[in-house]
Amino acid sequence: MDIEVLMRASSDAELVCELYKQFDENSRLNRSPAAKVEFITTTRYIGKYLKPGNKLLDIGAGAGEYSLHYANEGYSVTAVELADANIKAFEAKIEPKHDLRLIQGNALDLSMLDDESFDVVLVFGPLYHLSNKADRAKCICEAKRVCKPDGTILFAFISHDFIFVTELANHGSYFMTGDYDHDTMRLHDFPFVFATVPECRDMLTSQCIRLLHEVAADGVSELMADKINAMDAESYSQYLRYHAKCCEKPELLGMTNHLLFVGKKQ
Repeated sequence: MDIEVLMRASSDAELVCELYKQFDENSRLNRSPAAKVEFITTTRYIGKYLKPGNKLLDIGAGAGEYSLHYANEGYSVTAVELADANIKAFEAKIEPKHDLRLIQGNALDLSMLDDESFDVVLVFGPLYHLSNKADRAKCICEAKRVCKPDGTILFAFISHDFIFVTELANHGSYFMTGDYDHDTMRLHDFPFVFATVPECRDMLTSQCIRLLHEVAADGVSELMADKINAMDAESYSQYLRYHAKCCEKPELLGMTNHLLFVGKKQ
């Protein structure tokens, strides 16, 4: 990753566009069994609330992994994505059979979408790309505005505290050389924005989101990727059962790279 190029970005929006020129979002969720754990877990929670005939909005849709999954299942999907590279990868996968509208736009301004028009709203990227607290609040408010009164909103975050461990697995000298405040043990929010479990919770409840689930979306899957990727089908199935059993346990919630919060607007 060319950090110098990213550091020249003058705004969060410009940083996102530059970041995804370098970062392959197109394969992130499907490149291996370990990588698929986040997607499998997330779709299981979406499936608790998405019903036949519902309309789904995917804000910060990346290269379209979730949007295309549900379009393939026959749902009406609207996707909003900012980064040029992701738009290009997404467009290449859209088929005539899909009831799918792809919009290049910013999560802070969904004025092209009507109030209370979606049953399920996904916010799976914006909150770890918005460095300003007021912008994060605005993003949440926009998601609430376009969600139906009885709809469901799902939010993704990058879990602050576990990143130290996964970085250590890749860089043995991380605790001496890593990009964090060595006194406060706080990661520097670049090029992603990180949040602890209480910070995620407060971010949402302060914007009148009633929380239904707090989930460790991928758990230790990145940390244990070599072992998981070497599993046979039966072992992998059992691992997924274990993960599903543990992913909402409060004592394990922060032990994940990605957090998933599911809620309703109040």
